Amino acid sequence: MKILSAEFVTSAAAGGRADGIPADRLAHIAFAGRSNVGKSTLLNALARRKIARTSAAPGKTRLANIYRLNVEGGPGGPGTWGVYFVDLPGYGYARGGGDSAAELAAVAKAYFESGGEGANRATLLLIDSRHPGLQTDVDAARWLDASGSGRQVIATKIDKLSRSERVRNLKELERIFGCAPLPVSAAGGEGLDELWRLIARVARDQRP
Repeated sequence: MKILSAEFVTSAAAGGRADGIPADRLAHIAFAGRSNVGKSTLLNALARRKIARTSAAPGKTRLANIYRLNVEGGPGGPGTWGVYFVDLPGYGYARGGGDSAAELAAVAKAYFESGGEGANRATLLLIDSRHPGLQTDVDAARWLDASGSGRQVIATKIDKLSRSERVRNLKELERIFGCAPLPVSAAGGEGLDELWRLIARVARDQRP
């Protein structure tokens, strides 16, 4: 699989209707998760280039930033195809306080209700594998389920765990969220091929 191009498209504000969301029927893959869970870092690792800003400071991404990737080959066979990555603002960190689930709901509502009509969509709920079962993550999963958005749990920073911690935490994540999480490491590359296969299933199903 070859990444032909990866570029920033637009930003959508958290709250209100997000005008300008691409609506050309390419699949949308939304990245949701707590602040500093590694959304932008994982996006860059998948794109194989730096297109999203990263920061050690939580709450850096305050908009839904949308990127378009054009890909050649990969899972699903030969040919070129495209997909949008949507880097949603991290929840669980709000200057001045406020409910973190409501914060996610505001930006997610603006994104999910705007643009992309007719396109396949999938939401990746990124959870730090070192901290399974945080209430903000549980709240986010419940909100996504209630909204009908669906979600695939991605366990980030798996390289930070020992073998025994890895087994224990992945089992705990599956128990809490009701599905087997996909363990990934943006730093070491583990799980990225599997994640691309998931993305390709969504994106290439949209092809005529």
